[in-house]
Amino acid sequence: MAQTKQTRAGAVYAAIREEIFQGTLTPGQRLRLVELAARFGVSQSVVREALTRLSEQDLVVAAPQQGFRVVTLSRAHLDELTDARIEIESLVLRRSVVRGDIHWESEVVAAHHRLGATPPVRADGLQNDDWFAAHERFHQALLEGCGNDRLLAVAMSLRDAATVYRRWSVPVAHDVTRDVAGEHRALMDAALARDADTAAALLAAHLDRTAAALRAVVEDGAEPAA
Repeated sequence: MAQTKQTRAGAVYAAIREEIFQGTLTPGQRLRLVELAARFGVSQSVVREALTRLSEQDLVVAAPQQGFRVVTLSRAHLDELTDARIEIESLVLRRSVVRGDIHWESEVVAAHHRLGATPPVRADGLQNDDWFAAHERFHQALLEGCGNDRLLAVAMSLRDAATVYRRWSVPVAHDVTRDVAGEHRALMDAALARDADTAAALLAAHLDRTAAALRAVVEDGAEPAA
């Protein structure tokens, strides 16, 4: 019985997580246990277990006496996180460009090829999880030549913290005219050319473009759904 409940909670967790990333469940939207239990055909305790797991990943917020909500867009949090990422990731990338060996170059090229071969949108029009996985692998490959595991770990933890913002940059902020593939190609070219200044500048612009689209949503005063 306990295993069945855990399996159901896992399925509900995965479904709600996907709806958050796809923007179907919007920033700040209230997540009512009764409604979700009815929709997924499970008990409220199963839904609560799934939402608690999502709250541990900072995708859902649990407030006393108010239940659960999708995490909200915070301009202050977004600005601090983006600033930290630009500083740290640019530093780590610079070191990779200087210190990376032929194995690093090969991993960057392979990761970029995989990313370019993976469609960002599925046949049903939703964002492709495989593309996001390839995207993360490409960025990690760029940083892995730095020669300092502690710096790399800090950079990757900041990327993890920004996951929901990256996922929301298209469905929530509607930044659909961006040439992301071109940005990635330019990043790879600068890194392989050992041009640390250009690579760092391109990365900073790449990170800030994602944040800029979401800043516009916050500045427009989008209110959480009731």
